[in-house]
Parts: sequence; C-alpha cells; structure tokens
Amino acid sequence: MPESKGILPRPEVQATPLDQHGALDYIELTRLGIVPDEIIDFSVNSNPFGPSPAVREALWRAVIERYPDRESLALRKALAENFSIDPAQLLVGNGTAELLWLVAIAFVRPGDRALVLKPTFGEYARSVALMGARVESIWAKEENNFTFNPETIHEALEAATPRLVFICNPNNPTGTTLPAERIGELAAAHPNTLFVIDEAYIQFVPGLRSCISLNLPNLILLRSMTKDYALAGLRLGFAAGQPNLIEALAKVRPPWNVNAVAQEAGLAALMDEAHLSQSMAHLHAAKMDFLTGLHILGLHPVPSATHYFIIKVGNAVEFRRRLLAYRIQVRDCSSFGLPNYIRIATRKPDENARLLLALKENL
Repeated sequence: MPESKGILPRPEVQATPLDQHGALDYIELTRLGIVPDEIIDFSVNSNPFGPSPAVREALWRAVIERYPDRESLALRKALAENFSIDPAQLLVGNGTAELLWLVAIAFVRPGDRALVLKPTFGEYARSVALMGARVESIWAKEENNFTFNPETIHEALEAATPRLVFICNPNNPTGTTLPAERIGELAAAHPNTLFVIDEAYIQFVPGLRSCISLNLPNLILLRSMTKDYALAGLRLGFAAGQPNLIEALAKVRPPWNVNAVAQEAGLAALMDEAHLSQSMAHLHAAKMDFLTGLHILGLHPVPSATHYFIIKVGNAVEFRRRLLAYRIQVRDCSSFGLPNYIRIATRKPDENARLLLALKENL
C-alpha cells in the first residue's frame, strides 16, 4: 500500500503566504511578557476617539438569542438613504476584508489577471491569488512621494488588460489620493475591467469625493465602518455597485455574515454624524501638532492626505522592536515592500506626546 502524504490543499493555498497586518499580535505580546492593555497602538488607522456613545447603548439592544437579519435590511436602508442610492446597490459585510474575499470568489477565474497599485493593502493580491489569478503590480515611486499619475495607471491597464484592478483611495499605507473624476475616466476607458475601489479611509480626508457617485457598471466600491466609526472589534463594512454586481457578491457570501450586534452598532453610528464630525475635526488638529513634533525631531513623514503617514527610519523591524519596550506599537512596513519605513497613525494628543518622547529618547 503506497505511503499516504495526506490530503493537500489546492496549490494556490500552498503558494500564497499570509499577509502581515497592523494591530496587536497577542502571541508576540505574550512571548515578550507585555500586557496588551499597556500598549498604545499607532499601527492601526482607526478613529482614536472611539465610537459614538449611542453605539455603546445600541449594543444592549441587539437580540442575540435569534439569528440576525441575513440581509441587514435596516442598515442597508439607512446606508442607501445616506448615499442616495437604491438598497439593491448595497451589500453589508463582516468588514472590508470579507468583501474583498467575496469579490475574488464571485469574479476571479483561474488564470485571470489582476492589477494592484503598490505599495498597498496586501489582501487585494492575496484574495485573488488564492482564486488562481495572476497578480501584476505597478509601483508608485519614492521620489514622487508614492503618488500615482492616472496616465501611468492607464498605460498599465492597456498593457495588462486585467479582469480586475484594485485602487485604494486614500491609499494604505501612504495616504495618497486620486480624484474620483480620474478614476471614473479610467473605468470608462476600460469597460471590461472590474474596478474595485477601496474607500476605507475616505472619511479622514475632508472634501475627497467618493466614487459611489460615479454609478458605473464596472465599478464596485468598498467602504469600512470600522475605521471612521471606530468599530474594529465588531467588523463592519459595505459594498456598493450596480445591482447585478451586488447580486453576485450576495450569492457567495456566508449566511448570516453580519451579526446582530454589528448591525445595531452600524445603525447607531450612522445616526450620530455629529460625533464623527467632531472626531475628525479633533483628529485633524492633533495631526498638525503631531507633524510639527516629528519634524522637530528630524523625522519627515511622506506627505499624506490622511491622519496616518509613512516615515523612513532605516531598519523598520528594529525600530518597531525598540518602541515596543516603551509600550508603543507602530507599523513595520516591510509587508508593504517598504522595509525602511514605518507607518504611524495620529492618535489623541496625550498619546502622540508619549510617542514623541519615546522617539526623542531613541533618536
């Protein structure tokens, strides 16, 4: 009887490594003997002022003894009213990450090409690679402060003729942006390519127009509610697009993918826009002061439209390790292909001051 090698996963699974993300690594902290609550986490880009008080009240209203509404109807209707679109153009998901996976499952065929604008969020490439896509990349140039010229993107689309293209706008980790009008022109010029536009951080950039208004047949918009509304622990986001695109995503989603607590929290967050506006105003002011402090120390962040930014520090792994000793975590950008950079998100003024002090002692 031949020796069994066990049941092996698909080759794409074996060939696609996990991606590194920000936030606390509880295994790492346990190994280092650090209590998670001691950490000030600058590695995540969420609203540091926390969720609306109305959200915390809503958590108690959630009915957890029965299955949640599998269609998230109340939340979809509220979102549709907020964006002046039809509820049939919306799908609610367990965070933007799940929605990316749904896009890959619904639209990617083995051998399809997918174009990714780098440096950017690693799950774009990973989700489609697991479905057998050929991932092609174009890189923003360091000397251009990692900004992309729409003409460069157009040329890459012409050369690759991809099934999908991912555009993170504002981009993570660089905080650069593209005008919605230019994205619309690109999508109109390439009707056979599905444009997946991730606007997880758009609320952090005042005045940046959303692509949701473009209403194009080859565009899926992804939005997170975990960053701006500070619901990261609940996981919540939504996709917007033409009904046929949304229907395809709905066919491949897991049943009851958004729990009752997240649905209640999302509704409450939408109802308290004043809290969001105040948070964004406070965060912008904190960013200005924070940048001044960094420049005084001789650190010069790459220009960013958002509250987060990347900074060239040399060995990012070592830099992050040293700051952990101060119970401060920053994002090592090696997984973005930027091993000499860290990413820092602005937090509350007193927390920013602690990081500046730690940096002063290390520098």
